[in-house]
Amino acid sequence: MFVQNLRAKVGARLNGDSEAGFTLIELLVVMLILGILAAIALPAFFNQKEKAGDAKAKETAHSLQVAMETCGTDNNGVYSEENCLQADLNNIEATIPAENEEGAAQILSVEPEGNGYTLEVENTLSENTFSIINTAGVMTYPCTTGGNGGCPSEEEWDK
Repeated sequence: MFVQNLRAKVGARLNGDSEAGFTLIELLVVMLILGILAAIALPAFFNQKEKAGDAKAKETAHSLQVAMETCGTDNNGVYSEENCLQADLNNIEATIPAENEEGAAQILSVEPEGNGYTLEVENTLSENTFSIINTAGVMTYPCTTGGNGGCPSEEEWDK
């Protein structure tokens, strides 16, 4: 019995019956499927550096907003140029970058205006500008390049 099994195995090996593997067609189909999946997934990973810079600019704008509101509270609801300029805001909120600090987010302007203010921060990588405008308590959040990076197509980034 053992000899018969051994002879059957050797015979099958010599005939190529026990050889298992993939055909060229099967390999090509698998490569085609992988290529289609890659073509679908890869565009989602493009421009990630610009999107990260946009997120940093938004974060900086929000930090400026928190510091400006603190400054206004400290000055009886008045946002004055004497007390609420960027150098003063750095003392209130330590996470705000210094005026000449290099990075993806650059503060363009901090403009206190009596009972409101305007803040602008730019992502130097994508050149998107994110603003916070407080007009007597009415907040708007415009951005420059709608549909690009972190700026939605309606050009209002905080909804």
